[in-house]
Amino acid sequence: MPNRIYTEIPSLEDAEDDNMNAMAVQQDDETKDKARTATSLAEASTPTPSSRQIAPTQQEMPLTGHGHTHHVLEIFQDESIISSTTVVSHETDISDDATIITVDEAIERIGMGYFQLVVLTAAGLCFAADAMQVLLLSFLSEVLRLEWNLTENETALITSVLFIGAIFGTLTLGPMADKKGRKPVFLLAATIISFFGVTNAMVTEYWSLLVSLFMVGWGVGGLTVPFDILAEFLPANSRGKNLLVIEYFWTLGVLFVVGIAYLTLGNGENTGSWRSFVVICAIPCWMSILIGYCFVPESPRWLCTQGRCEEALKIIRKAAAFNKLDADTLFPPGTQLADEEKEESDFCELFSPRWRWTTLKLWGAWGFFSFGYYGTIMAITKIFGGDGKRHLEGGQETYSFDYGAIFVSSSAELVGTTIAILCVDVVGRIPLQVVAYSLAGASVFSLCLSAANGARRYVLISLGFSSRIFEMIGSCVSWVSTAEILTTEVRTTGHSAANAVARIGSLFSPFLMEGHGSLLTKGLIMLVIHAVTVTCVSQLPETKGSHMGRAHLHDEETEELVASEQLHDVEPPFQGLCDGDARSIS
Repeated sequence: MPNRIYTEIPSLEDAEDDNMNAMAVQQDDETKDKARTATSLAEASTPTPSSRQIAPTQQEMPLTGHGHTHHVLEIFQDESIISSTTVVSHETDISDDATIITVDEAIERIGMGYFQLVVLTAAGLCFAADAMQVLLLSFLSEVLRLEWNLTENETALITSVLFIGAIFGTLTLGPMADKKGRKPVFLLAATIISFFGVTNAMVTEYWSLLVSLFMVGWGVGGLTVPFDILAEFLPANSRGKNLLVIEYFWTLGVLFVVGIAYLTLGNGENTGSWRSFVVICAIPCWMSILIGYCFVPESPRWLCTQGRCEEALKIIRKAAAFNKLDADTLFPPGTQLADEEKEESDFCELFSPRWRWTTLKLWGAWGFFSFGYYGTIMAITKIFGGDGKRHLEGGQETYSFDYGAIFVSSSAELVGTTIAILCVDVVGRIPLQVVAYSLAGASVFSLCLSAANGARRYVLISLGFSSRIFEMIGSCVSWVSTAEILTTEVRTTGHSAANAVARIGSLFSPFLMEGHGSLLTKGLIMLVIHAVTVTCVSQLPETKGSHMGRAHLHDEETEELVASEQLHDVEPPFQGLCDGDARSIS
């Protein structure tokens, strides 16, 4: 096979000023001398060709990059491969090969800045939309139960159908994001929520409402995608805290719903309008579509798995410029992103030997923590809603909500998110979840027990407040931990699958809270649910300080690497790799 020697010689086409032409010509002459010297040295080092070798031939090929046009002198020789590259710019003469870096290294270079804040805002508004749709139904189900004379099971189905739709959404939109890209699925999910969120206000029949809510749930099922986009743009040393900042949007969405419910629903007066309530609650998701379409790019990590590394680097360079950094300094000419292995993933991949046990533990944790979280929200709404009804003059039955108590208990999530941010990188992901879910279970059980025994209002508010704090801490960290455990090729598929299981758990919680059982019985069931959650969470790998996707490696895999090293007697390169992996795991 012929050998190739590349000598890059810059042309004079880049001269920007006529006064620089003379200097450029002189520099070009010096460059050609250096190129001839490099070529001569390379040829001198080549063995004398035998009778079957061909004579060297030359041809000039253009090479364009970063605004400079180079001419490559390509010399073919037989047998061994010899390459000599002289890279010359108009500023300095250097001789170096192209620099290849990983996506992780590139993200670390651009750090945390304005670009990530824009992505955070777009993803956060989607998160707020998710929270708003669920709490919205806690109010809406009580209003429609009275206005449409619904049974208890029909009332519970109003909330549950959204979770059923979310299951289908996670099963379709998550894998689609792994195959088609993060951004298009992000925009699709937000559009579905926004459109059918407005459609909810136009329905006039119960079954039409269920169909519309199912479609909203389908969009909600894809909201793990914007979260994963944010995770893939964050540097490792600040990922934990910044992924938790998005939870403030969730809480603000909850508080927004309570405020809008107070203004539009009231306490059953004739001026109340549940249709206006539903339309206003769809506004944040419309804002997310606008910001996402204009400012959120495709994930560079996903692009590299598709072999589109040049496109990924352009996005990262633009992100650096958006962060007020010099992209040319961070990524000088010749910088390239390393290809990442492309792995076609589907739900079957989650049950491969590599992921089987991690998947089952994640599903257990998500299914039970979601049941506990939404069950707690509905329990508080029911306790402070006086069962959602009272009697007015004339015997007409109507709803009544203690908006003050609901608002105070909901604001507890701000405290929970702040605690999670302060502790997640200190305590660690798993210990923090274990403590949070344990205290959440104890708090909601105490709330139900106290309400059943007629405790004072301030006692119930305090217990509701603490329940929401610990539920929020645990759920916040669960989202972060899951995104870090899974690798790029299965992240949205695995995260969406876990979210689907969470929706299965969620759809049962309305039937528990709307059922005929006593508050004490419901409290005991919630305590057991949280105990199971703690058990599942405690078995997951710790991801604090690890690169994304590394923590799932098992100890036996590390032992296999060491055994392979000893077997093949591989010295420093493999030794360094093993040490690096071990450090990542720890």
